[in-house]
Amino acid sequence: MGYGLDLPYGNGKLTINFSAEDLVKVLSPLSIKEIPPMKEEIQEALANPIGCQTLSKIVSPTSKVVILCDDNTRLTPANLIVPIILRELASGGVRKENIKILMALGTHRPMTQEELKQKLGDEIVEQVEVINHDFRNPAVLYDFGLTENGTPVKVNRLVLEADIVIGIGSIVPHHIPGYSGGAKIVQPGICGEDTTAATHLLSVRTRRNMLGIVENKVREEMEAIADKAGVKYVFNTVLDPRGRVVKAFFGDIRQAFRAGVETSRRVYGIPAQGRTPIVVASSYPCDLEFWQAHKTLYPCDMLVEEGGSIIIVTPCPEGVAVTHPELLEFAGQSPEDIDAQIEEGIIKDKVAGALALAWAKVRQHADVCLVSHGIGPEMATKLGFKHAAIVEEALDRAWARLGKGAGVTVLTHGADTLPLLPEDDNLQ
Repeated sequence: MGYGLDLPYGNGKLTINFSAEDLVKVLSPLSIKEIPPMKEEIQEALANPIGCQTLSKIVSPTSKVVILCDDNTRLTPANLIVPIILRELASGGVRKENIKILMALGTHRPMTQEELKQKLGDEIVEQVEVINHDFRNPAVLYDFGLTENGTPVKVNRLVLEADIVIGIGSIVPHHIPGYSGGAKIVQPGICGEDTTAATHLLSVRTRRNMLGIVENKVREEMEAIADKAGVKYVFNTVLDPRGRVVKAFFGDIRQAFRAGVETSRRVYGIPAQGRTPIVVASSYPCDLEFWQAHKTLYPCDMLVEEGGSIIIVTPCPEGVAVTHPELLEFAGQSPEDIDAQIEEGIIKDKVAGALALAWAKVRQHADVCLVSHGIGPEMATKLGFKHAAIVEEALDRAWARLGKGAGVTVLTHGADTLPLLPEDDNLQ
């Protein structure tokens, strides 16, 4: 008996036809039935700060404030959060002309004016100065020196002008620092590429991924970077798969983040029976380019059997990586060759090199196939992946290699899923 399974695909969906005996498990983030009204939850978080005073007491009428905000590759409802934060700042006497919003793009492309309005709301964009972070422009970066571990700390110099810096983002499982949120809004959010390369390489050289690990070397470095930059406060949300706020947290950059991790794990941590030979995953909501969609690889890596097949379903309308086109020159090579070229300076974009290294390590353990309208067969090959026009084609190829009885696990929201396996299965 067969049936169709819908996978999110950009703004639409793809239907995959399965026979009942093939499908082992469908894993999706927790569907929360009762969600508090979002504005009320945001206000509640500001009224009950974690590890600090309320925002209106932290600021004064002379305060200069910079708000760091994640970009359009994230679902964080900044259009709801920022106006409420601005009201709280106003109640502390802060003037609007003393507030700036810095879009914490990391190494992503600049947001367009229309994208900024969609993210923040028309009124905010008209009333407050909004700036895109430019990670490759030395003129906008300030060198804070080195962390104790030797990471160069180059951060957007707007933080120097501010008395108070508040980072806005969401907490989801993430392969580089364990979870997004907290100090991740600073690194990589508003850092230069040398800083971001250092933390990314630290992560991928330590283990295949840090997904779901709260305390780790990368998180320590990110928090040390935030300390040097003087960023003390975050407003973090945990969202459901539809982008609704399950819970919000405001306060100290360390304490508020860790309080939020427990809720994030409850939403995105999905019990899995074990590994299967084949894993199919939608990259939703990280669909814009493969620089985002690659996050889908790591939960799949945790769930696929050694030598199995991973099938990533992702639209990628902007291709591989708008700001890292060099990836196509080296991403398909072995991990050893990529790492050696990073060390020798042959690969100059070390941030891209770090991610290419992570992808290559996944390929050592599983066959990877992309089903994507934005990345064609030639481009997929350059990345070291296979390509299929439809999911059924990719499945047929996997079954031809692994045997028709090979079971399949499906992740409906692969980029935001943390598989919870029954065994202590450490990826090195």
